[in-house]
Amino acid sequence: MKGLHIVANLYGCRGDARYLTDRDLLRQFCLDAVQLAGLTSLGDLFHQFDGHGVTGAVVLAESHLAIHTWPELNSVTLDVYVCNFTQDNGSKADQVMRQLMAKFDPADYVRHDVPRDEQHLYENLNPDYGFFIRSEKRLEDFHTGLQSLEVHDTPQFGRLFRLDGCFMTSEREEFVYHENLIHPAAIAHAKPRTALIIGGGDGGAAEELLKHPSLDQVTLVELDGKVVEIARKYFGEIHKGAFDSPRLRLLIQDGLKFIAETREKFDLIVLDLPDPVGPATALYEEAFFSDCKRALAPGGALTLHLGSPVSRPERVREHYKRLANVFAVVRPYTMFIPLYGCLWGMACCSDTLDPTEIAAAEVDRRIARRGLTHLQYYNGATHQAVFALPNFVRELTVGTRPAPTLVTKHRAAGTK
Repeated sequence: MKGLHIVANLYGCRGDARYLTDRDLLRQFCLDAVQLAGLTSLGDLFHQFDGHGVTGAVVLAESHLAIHTWPELNSVTLDVYVCNFTQDNGSKADQVMRQLMAKFDPADYVRHDVPRDEQHLYENLNPDYGFFIRSEKRLEDFHTGLQSLEVHDTPQFGRLFRLDGCFMTSEREEFVYHENLIHPAAIAHAKPRTALIIGGGDGGAAEELLKHPSLDQVTLVELDGKVVEIARKYFGEIHKGAFDSPRLRLLIQDGLKFIAETREKFDLIVLDLPDPVGPATALYEEAFFSDCKRALAPGGALTLHLGSPVSRPERVREHYKRLANVFAVVRPYTMFIPLYGCLWGMACCSDTLDPTEIAAAEVDRRIARRGLTHLQYYNGATHQAVFALPNFVRELTVGTRPAPTLVTKHRAAGTK
């Protein structure tokens, strides 16, 4: 049908006040506006409320016009919908809306034009800021018993994955998130042999870790088995067969419980988690970070995302503070993640390993020695760049500026 739906709220109307309270006058104006725009009226019903406003509807061959006036608030609500099946009536609907708005002359208004046959996926980054991605086709939409899960085909990002209405990963840009989550710490470590991922059921973090030949085993602990099933079915371009690697140990269980009970030690721990909302909140508490530290081998490091310093600065500040209470070295870093629509923050945490101490040339040498292929984002220059914090991020993460001995340490690191 390719319909267009226009809705508007008008406030502080300064036009002729009679149109707020006179049913017949308002009805005739609506019918005239419809005819002038070239739309076809099939019938109408307008009702006058005693001492109050008017509600009315005009049935159109193309769909409808609805209006409600609130004289006590000096406000009006409008709703115009047209189908565009045989021809484009969008400009006609816009003309009707503009005539009505001009008649009421609002001091302020809210208007939304909604293409009814386009699926727009919205995500609010905070109550005042968000963005959308257009979906061509919904492939999956169900509740797993733990969370709401969606898979969409999109023109911009290919197949896209959402949990509880939040964008998680997509085929065409996942490398920005996953390469930055994994490689700064993994490259800084001289020879990681064991790694643990909490979350990461899409397999993208595991795929990046498995590129490092020194890793004997990667353990992936995912709470929701349905996420892994969906990843296997739809997101081979992301995990690239990582779930079938003999070096991957997949455990479907609670990561919080696993960390609390494990006696294993890991060179790298990766927290590939949703935002700290609901049950995931406990995975960002200081107690959980302390359990992660206990599970690190000597010289090991933890990486995780902190959220956006633009849309959620208070969250970044609080997460950094908790990490700094646990680890001697906490190095925040930032990059723009297209799917998240924002500058994003991550952190590498350790008691001894500092990724800012490795020079760009040494990063490139280690990439070559380890045979890391198909890196679309990460290299020696980007390793240095992501740790170069804007001043407003420095203010959120007090104490992250490099020590004066950084150049000397660079030279030492480069001799490894």
